[in-house]
Parts: sequence; C-alpha cells; structure tokens
Amino acid sequence: MALRAVDIIMKKRGNPLESQGQELNQQELEFLIKGYVEGSIPDYQISAWLMAVYFNGMSFAETANLTSIMLHSGQVMNHHNTGIPNLVGPFVDKHSTGGVGDKLSLPLAPIVAACGQLDSRFQVQVPMMSGRALGHTGGTLDKLESIEGYRVGLQVEEFQKLIARTGFAMTGQTKDVVPADRLLYALRDVTATVESIPLITASILSKKVAEGSDGLVFDVKYGSGAFMKTKEDAQSLAESLVGTAKAMGKKATALITNMESPLGKKIGNFLEIEETIECLQGTGPADVMDLTYALAVEMLILAQELNPSVTNPATKEEALAACKAVVASGKALQVFLQNVQDQGGNPEKLMEQVGKRRSPFSTQVYATQEGYLNLHAFKLGLAGVHLGVGRNKTEDDVCPDAGMILHKVQGEKVAAGDLIMEVFGKDQESLEPALALIHQAITYSASPTTSQPLIYKEIH
Repeated sequence: MALRAVDIIMKKRGNPLESQGQELNQQELEFLIKGYVEGSIPDYQISAWLMAVYFNGMSFAETANLTSIMLHSGQVMNHHNTGIPNLVGPFVDKHSTGGVGDKLSLPLAPIVAACGQLDSRFQVQVPMMSGRALGHTGGTLDKLESIEGYRVGLQVEEFQKLIARTGFAMTGQTKDVVPADRLLYALRDVTATVESIPLITASILSKKVAEGSDGLVFDVKYGSGAFMKTKEDAQSLAESLVGTAKAMGKKATALITNMESPLGKKIGNFLEIEETIECLQGTGPADVMDLTYALAVEMLILAQELNPSVTNPATKEEALAACKAVVASGKALQVFLQNVQDQGGNPEKLMEQVGKRRSPFSTQVYATQEGYLNLHAFKLGLAGVHLGVGRNKTEDDVCPDAGMILHKVQGEKVAAGDLIMEVFGKDQESLEPALALIHQAITYSASPTTSQPLIYKEIH
C-alpha cells in the first residue's frame, strides 16, 4: 500500500476521544521529510504534521529517526580515516541553546584542544560548526568575524586540516548541510511550533552530528535570556537531547545553566572576543571562567570514554586541573591565536586592538538609586539588537564594535551615581531605543536577592 501524507498526519494526530497519536516509523518519517525537501509534499501538510508533533510529542527513537533523516538530507562530515595526518579524534563538540553574553565556545575550544596536547588521556579534537545571531541571542560566527580577516566559510577538507593542526576549527553551516532543517525551521517559525521539544532536538542534533562529532556536550540554558524560560522546560530539552543522541549511538551529556542575567561583563561581537582573550589569560569574569571550565571538563571526560587507548582514565578533578594549567601556562591562548592566524586573521593586530577598539557612538548608564542591582538578560539582549549586536532578520547586518560593557553586575550593591555600564551603538540613532530597554532592564532591591547557582543540574 502506497504511503500518503494525510494518513501519516492522521496517525500522528490520533483521535482526541480515543488516542493521542501513534509513533511514526522511519519509513513514514522519511516519506514526509524527503517529500517536503523535494517539493512533492506541500507546506500545508507538513504544517499539520508539525502541529500534531507539537501536541503529541515523539519518543526518543522516533526523534532519533527524524534527526537521522534530516541529517542525511545533505552533506555529512566524517573525520575518521581521511588520510589527513594528525586528524585522529576523538571528536567532541559543545552546543549552547543561546543567551546574552554567551561567548563560551570561544575560550572553550582552545582550552580543550590544548589539554589534549598536555596529557594524552585528554586527546580530543573539536569540530565546531556554529551559527549567527538572531533576535536577542548572540552568534559565534558574528563574534569571530569581528576579528579582521577571520574566515568562517571553510570547505570540508580545509576545516579538517585546521582541526588536525591545532585541535579545533570554527566554521559555519553551508547550504549543503541539513537542508531539511532550514526548510522545517522556517515553517515552524510561522506555524507556532518552534517550542516543540522533539523538533528542537532534531534541529540541534542533525546539525551537530553533521559536523562529524562522536560526542556532544550541551549547555541548556534557562531564564529570562534563554529560549527555555523555566528549569523544568530546560530539563525536558536536556533529557531529550541526551536521550536522542544516545539513541543515535552518540555519547552526550548536558548541563542546565542559569541565563537570568548576562554572562560575563562584555556583550557584543568584538567585545566578547576581548573577554575571550581575558579568559584565556586567566583574568576573565568568574561566571564565564567557571562555566567554561565545567563544560571543558565534561568534554574531556567524554573524550576519554571514546578513546579505547585510555586505560587509566583521569578524574574530573584532574581534568579541571589540566584546564587551569593550559590557561596559566599561556598554551590555550597560543592555540587560540594560532587558529586566528590559520583562519585569516592577524593575531598581533588583534592583541593590539584589545581594550582600544570601540564604536565612536557611545554613552554611559549610571545608577539612579542605592540598592542591589538586578539585570534582566532578555531586555539587555533586545537592547543589543538595537545597538547592532544582533539582528531581527537573517539578512540584517551586525556591527562588530557595538555592545555593552558592564561595570556592575547582577547582585552587586550600587550607590546612586555609580557607573553601571558603557553602551556602544552602530550609529547615534541606535542609542535612544537601546537606552529605553536598558533602563527597563535595570532594577534595584533593598536587600540581596537569593542567587541561583550557575549550574542547576547535570544530565548524563
């Protein structure tokens, strides 16, 4: 019997009086996704299926099948047995669900790569495929491109050769990688199905597996500046990501982390490159350093589990000590600057610009009263869009020198007149709407608020 889209939709939809829908098999999912990509199944039928998934969910096995089908709709990288010298793996990457001031991928990759050069038990290589800013969340590619000359559009062989050279490389998603996800995401955006946990999982995992990773560490954020606003929703997504990755034969772990307030003290594209360098020099803000180290440890432990030659595995404490050692010795910064050079930037010029490169369109924000400071991450992220840090539409340009420097952070006591932040815009006109949001984002409390831990939970 020939498959029909309407029958598959009905099976997933179910009858509200009798059942809540059934699990679709690989053949049925493949029929839908391939038909949509090829144009034989129209938007309105896929929209109906998306809504059925939104209400009825998917099992880990079903989500794994969907992810695999989306993955194989385009190019899939394989870094094993390429013949490229020193491209040996294990290949482990990290994915964040996004936030404000979240530049963790930038210091994380060179720290992890440097640890592999320090201790053979931590041999790991990081193939990092990243995205661009959209809405209030920043984009790793935009931050990297604020380094003059830095290239993120790498062909597969060049990407692999750079991973072999320094232990990591950074690239963007091409049109040949997971085309099904681009089509489905655009449709989810206009059918109110973006928040579906299985669909989010398939979208994230299909891209991450396409980059050739053997193991994945997820930073799933909750709070005002995160996509998932509650701990419970973040935990559901973390469990879905880890469970589906396992169903696909990948090792994975997740940290559920706090994004109620911005990470670090610098928000912006070049400003976050600056803070990355501070972190690699060991002088970064405590929250960025702590979370970077925590994610690095998880990546190193996963790499050990993937490496059959490791017979005496290190502990998490030893992994953390290695991370701190490569920062203290300058090795992690050296690896980062080598990557800057390899991907077209000028390390010497970059270091000369640190602390000096700023937009000429600037202003300052001062405390209006005494109290304990609260900073609303989402509103600051929206202010960043006005300034030119992020974009409302994918075709919008970003400004590399726009952003905010926080002189006071969440929970800190301030007096009236204290400098809270410096603000830099893409032009003079951008400052006014950004300042309106910034003033809404700043509130004061008479007593210290109970601080939430940076890491809420680990999911293994």
